[in-house]
Amino acid sequence: MSSIVFTAWGYEVSVLEFISAITSFVGVWLGTTGKRITWPWWALSSALYMLFFYQVDLFASAALQIVFIIAAIWGWRDWAPTGAVPGYLNNRQRNYWAAATLLAVSLLTPVLANIGAAATWSDAFLLIGSLVAQILMVYEKVESWVLWLVVDAAGTIEYAYLGYWFTATLYALFTLIALIGWKRWYELNSN
Repeated sequence: MSSIVFTAWGYEVSVLEFISAITSFVGVWLGTTGKRITWPWWALSSALYMLFFYQVDLFASAALQIVFIIAAIWGWRDWAPTGAVPGYLNNRQRNYWAAATLLAVSLLTPVLANIGAAATWSDAFLLIGSLVAQILMVYEKVESWVLWLVVDAAGTIEYAYLGYWFTATLYALFTLIALIGWKRWYELNSN
């Protein structure tokens, strides 16, 4: 799937990256609605993006896709057929997740540097932050969207810096979708 679909911003967009982006966009958008159907889309897009990220030496981002596939199975199994019933973490839980995220990023960064990853601390943050956000989403926590907002903004910057403009644009859209998801899940929780 290394055939080029089109060139954007001087960057050649492969069939693999294009299809990955489209399926990912659909999956994330469906997530904002709290509908259970989001999970098969996440699994498919994650499998495709795993191949893409591996091809461009973003090893942590590639490994993260395995986590997303597992989470998609978990979310499909655990969410009610009617969809998510959002709730909130308590302050103790928020502090725990924040500390665990920061510690894990600080431990993963040198590992990525040692294996020659194309990015280190930013890819470590994308991996760990996404992992935590995905777990919180499976548990139907409104805070998942807050973390997605930060992770997606960081992903936009990383992929733009590395010249993956199409994926950077997708992550910029994800940042906006995270705002919508946060608002929708807040409203679902208020009802």
